[in-house]
Amino acid sequence: MKIELHNIKIKDVFNGYKDSDEEGIVGFDGKLNIRPKYQREFVYGDKERTAVISTINKGFPLNVMYWMKNDDGTFELLDGQQRTISFCQYLNGDFSVDGKYAHNLTSDQREKIENYGLFIYICEGTDSERLDWFRIINIAGVKLTEQELRNATYTGPWLTDAKRHFSKTNCPAYGLAEKYMNGSPIRQDYLESALKWISDGSIEEYMSRHQHDDNASGLWQYFQTVISWAQTIFPTYRKEMKGLEWGELYNKYHENTYDAQKLEIEISRLMQDEDVTAKKGIYEYLLSGDERFLSIRAFSDSQKREAYERQGGICPICKEHFEISEMEADHITPWSQGGKTSSENCQTLCRDCNRRKSDK
Repeated sequence: MKIELHNIKIKDVFNGYKDSDEEGIVGFDGKLNIRPKYQREFVYGDKERTAVISTINKGFPLNVMYWMKNDDGTFELLDGQQRTISFCQYLNGDFSVDGKYAHNLTSDQREKIENYGLFIYICEGTDSERLDWFRIINIAGVKLTEQELRNATYTGPWLTDAKRHFSKTNCPAYGLAEKYMNGSPIRQDYLESALKWISDGSIEEYMSRHQHDDNASGLWQYFQTVISWAQTIFPTYRKEMKGLEWGELYNKYHENTYDAQKLEIEISRLMQDEDVTAKKGIYEYLLSGDERFLSIRAFSDSQKREAYERQGGICPICKEHFEISEMEADHITPWSQGGKTSSENCQTLCRDCNRRKSDK
């Protein structure tokens, strides 16, 4: 792993500056990827970018920045993106400070900005070394997410295409699945979820394996299949469907056959059942049959005490006497058979009997 501190003048970073929707933002004679296309689109407001120019004019330090050197000799800007964009935009004439654009400055005023020295750490090494380093350093400003750190490590044509689908405001993934996903495309939440699903959690291994692929069509097709499957078996959308791990559900259950109409009837019934406290869990319950996903409402302490006193402390199964602390509240008629979490349907069993009953 090689990490070196460099002093690079603003005029060198600004050389070759270009900002386009198609190619992203580049500088440093075209060798620095300041903001790759489809990366998160945070932009400083007037106050923040004016502060950047003021700091430069006063000769104050602008805080260290971090670049990553690629195998082909180009660089990715890991941290310092908004500061870099601010002084490049100013020199490009995109905004004014105190009523003056860059072209209004005297030659010595402009030279002062252009010759300002930036302190930049440049690192190079293997993918795993760089990823470890990115996680250790304290990233200034808006902290990079785990997926943004991975993106900085596994750059290549595959990632560029993946970002096109998953990482831009109003990207295709957002248009298709906004109702089903939590998070933000520009913070890489959609990309991270899709990768977690397709790789069964081995995101870095998957990205490393596909890093030099020509495109990310496999990931995009998988994601479309997952969302289409969710829409097919649960055609009536409810707010509880947002944020579920749809890819994980697809991986586990997509080979099973389900009747969408019967599922809808059950969903409607369960949504109205006051004993079901985890409404989002209804979907995996219907796919798996496991009641634990529903978090069925537990009996209150007073209901347990009432049942214990009614039974005289005797477990109705083994007929032995126990202290209340040694007993557990249980549904006489199981919830799955229509039993409610009510005092009339409550009994207390010793722990062993309750466990044996639950295992049946």
